[in-house]
Amino acid sequence: MDRAALSDAATAFLACASPAAWLEAAAEDPATVLIDHANCEMKAASTALGFIYRYPEDRDLAARMSRLAREELRHFEQVQSLLARRAIAPAYVSASRYAAGLRETVARSEPERLLDSLLVGAFIEARSCERFEQLAGCVDAELARFYQGLLASEAGHFRVYLQLAQSRAPRNYPLAERVAALRAREAALISEPDSQLRFHSGPPVQPRGSA
Repeated sequence: MDRAALSDAATAFLACASPAAWLEAAAEDPATVLIDHANCEMKAASTALGFIYRYPEDRDLAARMSRLAREELRHFEQVQSLLARRAIAPAYVSASRYAAGLRETVARSEPERLLDSLLVGAFIEARSCERFEQLAGCVDAELARFYQGLLASEAGHFRVYLQLAQSRAPRNYPLAERVAALRAREAALISEPDSQLRFHSGPPVQPRGSA
């Protein structure tokens, strides 16, 4: 599958596009988006390593998650370099409710826990791919090139997570139903207003009483 087809498949996996209000806010505040993007890459690497720690007996899973974690850390380093070139000072930003909101739906018993977790990973990577594609059309040339350069990797990560879930699902696991439920949850999390702008937030709203 070529890069364009991979990106299209990831975007098609989602129930909706990013809200226009989020895209407008992100284009107006690229520094906050970049700082949180760095955090997201670091958390993505940690998530991949978590699969290796939790399921050491699955060698194929470990090998694929190891490669994915290395790619996520390279992306983290690239974002850090971009922040330095733009003289954007490091800063703490709180996490959005997006990833936690998706993981609330994960089953607690196995093998459902593994399968749900892999599907959550697929949705997060698919949304990242969609957002990079959207952002590339409304930011400066350097940022546009950077985001376009990440599209294939994020789409590839989406495919890894989805294929791992599909290949490990037993016959009695309602894969299509779980995908549909997570798709609806993901769409709600990405569409509902958030108090702050983040890479995976919904459209930010101005707090009451602010100017």
